[in-house]
Amino acid sequence: MSNAIISLILGGGAGTRLYPLTRRRSKPAVPLAGKYRLVDIPISNCLNADMNRIFVLTQYNSASLNKHIKNTYHFSHFSKAFVDILAAEQTPDNPTWYQGTADAVRQCLHHIDNFEFEYVLILSGDQLYQMDFRDMLQFHVESGSEITIATIPVSAKDASDFGILKTDPKGLITSFTEKPKQDVLGPWSSPVSEEMQAEGRIYLASMGIYLFSRQVLYDLLNGQETSTDFGKELIPYAINADYKVISYQYTGYWTDIGNICSFWEANIGLTDDIPKFNLFDESHTIYSRARMLPPAKISARLNKTVISDGCIILDSTLERCVVGIRNRIGRGSVITNCYIMGSDYYQTLEELERARAKGHPPMGIGDDCHINNAIIDKNCSIGNGVKINVGDRLPDGEFEKYTVKDGIVVIKKGMVLEDGFVI
Repeated sequence: MSNAIISLILGGGAGTRLYPLTRRRSKPAVPLAGKYRLVDIPISNCLNADMNRIFVLTQYNSASLNKHIKNTYHFSHFSKAFVDILAAEQTPDNPTWYQGTADAVRQCLHHIDNFEFEYVLILSGDQLYQMDFRDMLQFHVESGSEITIATIPVSAKDASDFGILKTDPKGLITSFTEKPKQDVLGPWSSPVSEEMQAEGRIYLASMGIYLFSRQVLYDLLNGQETSTDFGKELIPYAINADYKVISYQYTGYWTDIGNICSFWEANIGLTDDIPKFNLFDESHTIYSRARMLPPAKISARLNKTVISDGCIILDSTLERCVVGIRNRIGRGSVITNCYIMGSDYYQTLEELERARAKGHPPMGIGDDCHINNAIIDKNCSIGNGVKINVGDRLPDGEFEKYTVKDGIVVIKKGMVLEDGFVI
């Protein structure tokens, strides 16, 4: 049955809430867990479900994302599997870029017309979860659904951050509301399991994962040409127009990487003894670019820290940190609650000499630094004795070399912090 499906992964918009990580890249291209990109998550979920005909729709800041996909997902010449990029394009018939999620899919329909498929799976490129899409597809077929929406039970506290769907006892979605305020949530509860009821998770939030029967998708997109977004326009229209729209409840770990705080929490959560997102589950392998890097070399004190390939960490102390590829950390530094993305390359001796001539420290983190609650983007050079976020909570602000959001300091990609720099 998996051969009857085409998967479309939406490359995302400007990603302003994740700035400055999206200053030079799209949201799905943001590095995750030290060695992956966010887009690797939906692609891996598809591949693990044997759904291996995948298009990634890209538009905004897409060069990094396009390069990653091109360098990562290669299949046998004897296989029909692919992960292809569908970049936004202006044509004589349509001079506009993608105007929203539904419009992006509408503009790409002519690219998928020549394939044989019965169902279309539409995914977001910036979420963290592990789902077996085969179960969702089987549910869609057996229930006779025309549109199946993956939903997750949430509490009243969280419901205001999502589109909330109300279902009848059979799972048929009867109505939809976008980010309702808590004082009007009363009638929006839906049937959920006893376990979810006990946790107070009685509202069904849309996960932005949609499974359409082919003809239904074409009819909706071509019939509602002014609708540009699935969640805000097309799905509510389909519910009101009496299409059979059914909820597929998912109760595993899922988070929408919507802002700096959620991104930081998702990465730091990987350092837990038993993380909610399991990188070590072989039935849910996370695929990414294969790099021929040396093993990490460590002579440091580590507590609940994830270390990626190619790192050199000297006599320092790290606690609850995620350390990305090719990181260099000097002696005597104390780093806590940080995601350090690492580097795209190793500096040569000539590059190191040029950096010294300019008074710049080498890439990585120097000696005797104290860094807390921070995200350090790729290719940063942090000198000796630098202090970041080790005093009182910092107010939000935008600066030349860094940004502060929700008490988290984000050092921008490629920045140089000289010896003794204090944030």
